[in-house]
Amino acid sequence: MVISKSEFMMFLKHPAWLWLKKFDKDKLPIPDEELQARFDEGALFESYAEKLFPKAVKLGYKKEGGVFSGTMYYALPDTTKKEIEKGTKIILQGRLEASNLTSIFDVLENKGKGVFDLAEIKSSTTVKPEHIYDLAFQTIVLEKAGLKVGKVAVIHVNNKYERKGEIEPTKLATRTDVTDDVREIIPEVEGKIEEAFEVLKSKTMPDISPRHFKGAGMDEWMEIFHGIKGKPHEDSIYKLCRLQPKDVAWLEDNGIESLKDAPLDAPLNDFQLRQIEAVRSGEQKVDKEEIKGFLGSLEYPLYFFDYETMAGVIPAFDGYRPYQQAPFQYSLHILEKPGGELKHKEYLHTEKSDPIPSLLKQMQEDFGPKGNVISWYMAFEKSRNAEMAKAYPKYEKFLLNLNDRMVDLMTPFAKGFFVDKKFFGSASIKAVLPALLPEFSYKELDISGGGQAQRVWMETVLEGKEPEKKEKVMADLRKYCSLDTYAMYAIYKYLLDKIT
Repeated sequence: MVISKSEFMMFLKHPAWLWLKKFDKDKLPIPDEELQARFDEGALFESYAEKLFPKAVKLGYKKEGGVFSGTMYYALPDTTKKEIEKGTKIILQGRLEASNLTSIFDVLENKGKGVFDLAEIKSSTTVKPEHIYDLAFQTIVLEKAGLKVGKVAVIHVNNKYERKGEIEPTKLATRTDVTDDVREIIPEVEGKIEEAFEVLKSKTMPDISPRHFKGAGMDEWMEIFHGIKGKPHEDSIYKLCRLQPKDVAWLEDNGIESLKDAPLDAPLNDFQLRQIEAVRSGEQKVDKEEIKGFLGSLEYPLYFFDYETMAGVIPAFDGYRPYQQAPFQYSLHILEKPGGELKHKEYLHTEKSDPIPSLLKQMQEDFGPKGNVISWYMAFEKSRNAEMAKAYPKYEKFLLNLNDRMVDLMTPFAKGFFVDKKFFGSASIKAVLPALLPEFSYKELDISGGGQAQRVWMETVLEGKEPEKKEKVMADLRKYCSLDTYAMYAIYKYLLDKIT
């Protein structure tokens, strides 16, 4: 049985992933639209990075139009060998195989005297640990196939690059040498490859429970246990079960009375501890004094505020950087006084142009000079304001004043002042809202998440896809963003009722 590079990386995430890929792949989650969008971003960056090698021979196994061809994939090793034997200086998207291992590489440079430099193209802004394992596997395959690998590098995004006119691939992409890091872990990777083949000898799937990861930190444990980040399929073995009773039961069965004693590297915060207690008891945990103090510190009028932003690996407009989060929309619910009438204001950019100037002009009209600005995870809004203040000095005083007045409504939940078992370990508004106020639901909306809002707006407005649907998309965006801020108001009212 052959193990490919992608399958080996699945094994490193969890042995069960590799086993399922080979023997029961229907149980693996299918990439949803959000994950597919990330794949598309990676492919887009790769197309620019490959321009660094204008004289390269590109192989691959895609037909015209990006369609994958199984025939081309299986023929790729022979095609790659022929290019190497011809002395081709640079090969893109080749594939070699040796000793039941196979790997596609992004860039292979013939440096002469039988030495080849290897590079992997990644759309991240830094080199990540998994990139080193990826390249170590590739190096092992190439050398087993008879090549001598020289320097090894990751070609990744330069997030300091600022667009001025046409995109400049030499400035958009940067190259980081990781030769020593790759060489250092090759013995470890060779051992992991042997372990992977042992997994494939089993007729049963490896254990996927947290007990398989007793040395892992909380974040790593959760990510591994639930599979890929993103929305799992309902029938998937990775269906979300974070901090549900069966997880707590496992901890208790193993003599763990408190998560403080759990075999996890990362210490748990008060919220996580109180979450477990809420699950055990089935009751909400409410610290009325803390909540009263938090709400009592608020100054009217209250501005419940939320941005939706665009961000792409390729900067859309001059002055933008890769992955820069730039607001294209906001929703604002205003409560002038306790028990007052709630007012709503909003802005949505609908043209293919830089949205920020028009958005800031409208914001300055909608906000008054005093009163707290309430957001959920306010670090995001504050960062956007700080960035725009720097880029648009005309609005600097206004934006920094908003930041000084900002309060995070997530605080009572993130600090464990209010915990409900239905939060399932999360203080996000998407977890808190349905638990406290199930009548307000994102599930009924055609756009139900920030990532989806970003993707749909960019496709519709910037890329001009399906123009006949634009009017509906804009209406859906308004509904979604408006619910975000109305939800904050509704949760604020819920907390008020709890302490009175």
